[in-house]
Amino acid sequence: MTKIYSYIIRVDDGAAPNPYGDICTLTICKPKIRKAADEGDWIIGTGSKNIRLRDGSKHDFSKSLVYAMKVTDKKTLPEYDKYCLKYLKIKIPNWKSKQFDKKMGDCIYDYAKSNNPIQRDGIHGKSNKRKDISGKYSLLSKYFYYFY
Repeated sequence: MTKIYSYIIRVDDGAAPNPYGDICTLTICKPKIRKAADEGDWIIGTGSKNIRLRDGSKHDFSKSLVYAMKVTDKKTLPEYDKYCLKYLKIKIPNWKSKQFDKKMGDCIYDYAKSNNPIQRDGIHGKSNKRKDISGKYSLLSKYFYYFY
């Protein structure tokens, strides 16, 4: 049976979800959803009541849909790391890039040397690692809607 998972996106910085490279991914944040969701399930992210824009103004986006993705693939984090290295390099963050989509990659854990990954430079700091890797999986979708 198809399930729908939803959550409020307090900050939409392009990392979680990551809609770049023609595949929407949820790889960091939301560990409970990443562990539970399976192929065929839907993930939806709605806006927050108190969003502060770059100009400092506050807005209510609580009645807005930010994105919806049908999970078309589910990979363990080590599998996702290998997949990104081979097929989805845009998901590996290049923190020095001036291109936003290349900077905001969500493949921030390098499993090449062990199951205790090395954290790449990215949107999350060291304090996020435990929560991020507790989700164990990356959810991928070739069938998604993302409203900028």
